[in-house]
Amino acid sequence: ALDRGDDVTTLTRGRSGPPAAGAVARYADRTDPVALAAALGDDQWDAVVDTWSFAPSAVQAATHRLSGRVRHYTYISSRSVYTWPLEPGSDESAPVVDGDPSGDASAEYATAKRGGELAALEELGDAVLLARAGLVLGPYENVGRMPFWLNRIAAGGQVPVPGPQGRPLQYIDARDHARWVLLAADRGTTGIFNTVSRPGHTTIGALLETCNEVTGGHADLVWVDPDTIEAAGVQAWTELPVWVPPTGELAGLHDGNVDAAYGAGLVCRPMEETVADTWAWLRREGLPDAATDRAGTGMDADAEARLLAAHAARMG
Repeated sequence: ALDRGDDVTTLTRGRSGPPAAGAVARYADRTDPVALAAALGDDQWDAVVDTWSFAPSAVQAATHRLSGRVRHYTYISSRSVYTWPLEPGSDESAPVVDGDPSGDASAEYATAKRGGELAALEELGDAVLLARAGLVLGPYENVGRMPFWLNRIAAGGQVPVPGPQGRPLQYIDARDHARWVLLAADRGTTGIFNTVSRPGHTTIGALLETCNEVTGGHADLVWVDPDTIEAAGVQAWTELPVWVPPTGELAGLHDGNVDAAYGAGLVCRPMEETVADTWAWLRREGLPDAATDRAGTGMDADAEARLLAAHAARMG
């Protein structure tokens, strides 16, 4: 937003360091009504982007304070709000979990995000854009999914990796998501959107081979099929970040309908750029502490050994 010449104000607790040079920083614990009111003041806003993932009541309080003072409000939600297993090919009309807009910090991630959606809609109505992000990758991705693969592959040796190599992937580079949110605010785009790449934007094979290339090509990638992975007791998505098997209850994660977002101007950069830029960031700054308790840090040495042993046995 700063690069575009926008006037930017941030509201954070201040735990992640200062914002980019040029932004006006305001600090508050938004769960404190007095602090929130003082931080927001009486200003009018062209656009607000809210990334909150915890107690929905915090979204309710913020949107209530901003009612009548904001032209466009984006709430960064998640495809996790859908009722899983999600039917492959589902669009924004798919069933969602229950949510309470006044819910407290006990709400789990999916219900918290749904509660945040409801809070924003109740308070601001037609001014709201709900961006249901899918898997988010790219520089500064501090859950640790692609950083796991990059760091492990960079270490070299035999690395068991999940196949089939042609398994399509669906994700979004955080920078592409940010650019689309700003575009949507400019255009006054509102409504509900699945914000992730098209299915098959890349494949697990291409992604991990590219990780090997950008880190120096020192790893021997050993492709393990889904049945062997299951037999070895290694978990998709958590121990094997990014990947889920092509069948089963998580299959829809990489097969969602995104026609609406693409119709509203979403553009996703080539996978190779995302991988290279993420590796450059890791070498420059290193992986920060995870900001959430969501799993995704990858398999340990024991899981690797089990996979390699199971694969060797299967291959005879």
